[in-house]
Amino acid sequence: MIIKHIGGILKNPAAHFEAVSLEERSVSGLFLGYILILGAIPPIAGLIGTTQLGWSFGAGATVKLTFASALKISIAYYLAILVATYTLAKLVQWMSRTYGGEQSLERCLALISYTATPMFLVGIVQIYPVMWLNYVVGLPVLAYTVYLLYIGTPIMMRIPREQGFLFSSAILAVGMVALIGLLGSTVMLWSAGIQPEFTY
Repeated sequence: MIIKHIGGILKNPAAHFEAVSLEERSVSGLFLGYILILGAIPPIAGLIGTTQLGWSFGAGATVKLTFASALKISIAYYLAILVATYTLAKLVQWMSRTYGGEQSLERCLALISYTATPMFLVGIVQIYPVMWLNYVVGLPVLAYTVYLLYIGTPIMMRIPREQGFLFSSAILAVGMVALIGLLGSTVMLWSAGIQPEFTY
């Protein structure tokens, strides 16, 4: 099931979204069979990368996180991914009324989770926690994710392409605000005791 969706999203996204729009699905089914699995890739890769490989600045010593510290951060990271995915789907459902395509939460969650598939997958790069590498690999994947959003929104929301463009732009704006909110929440987590502890 997961392989089929990943292949469809990467090979022929328009046809895949058309097929997915006809499927019966549930929120629990999407979470258990897709989001919980793919959403675990970035936190697990980050846990391995920051504790086993580490990173260095120039010719300096390799810096790693302690396992206990990295585990707490990875769990918080995983929960943030799950909450952000669900919250964004709820916001898409709420916004769908404005664009004349009011849809179920299941359909909105499917749009968000399948659109986010490349971002989940590229999380594997975090196994090598070097900032420049993550940017070089991540930026084209982010661009492809935005492309998927613009392709999938009119199909999944059953609205004309012109409205789909506006709706996709609104979703993108909300997604950017959510990302800034997640970054801001890290400051609160650090003050709550979930901060990195380094080993050298």
